[in-house]
Amino acid sequence: MPDSNFKEIYQTYSPQIYRVCLGYVNDAEQAKDLMQETFISVWKNLTSFRHQSKISTWIFRIATNNCLRHLEKSKRIITTELPFQIEEEVEIDQDDKVKFLYQCVSELEETDRLIISLVLEDLQHSEIANIIGLSVGNIRVRVHRIKEKLTAKFKKHGQFQ
Repeated sequence: MPDSNFKEIYQTYSPQIYRVCLGYVNDAEQAKDLMQETFISVWKNLTSFRHQSKISTWIFRIATNNCLRHLEKSKRIITTELPFQIEEEVEIDQDDKVKFLYQCVSELEETDRLIISLVLEDLQHSEIANIIGLSVGNIRVRVHRIKEKLTAKFKKHGQFQ
């Protein structure tokens, strides 16, 4: 497989995959790690891609599976707080509303988190249905309900004007 093909795929899809991962974990460093794991899998399996779906669908499926595995692992790990506070680096590229949106998305149930993350990446409902394994009608209903939940959270916190 030519390196240029993978490089083009990475450059095209990495920003979207990063944002989908960020929607899952709401942590920039973990999202970067999950994005890297996704593209390692893409690299290893690109020659076996059968073109039965769009390559973007295949990559999003890998990313969502990585995110779900990460969430399952993190549920089994017991965490403790450090006895001191670590100064967090401020991200300049996200404004407060975007940060609040990602926080709200990370609080949704896993499937809803995945669906809305893919909607935010402008995927068609049919492609989301293909990735998730639900009907297009079910996706439409769930997207509507998720948007209502997020709108309510924004209104409650005075984020909508």
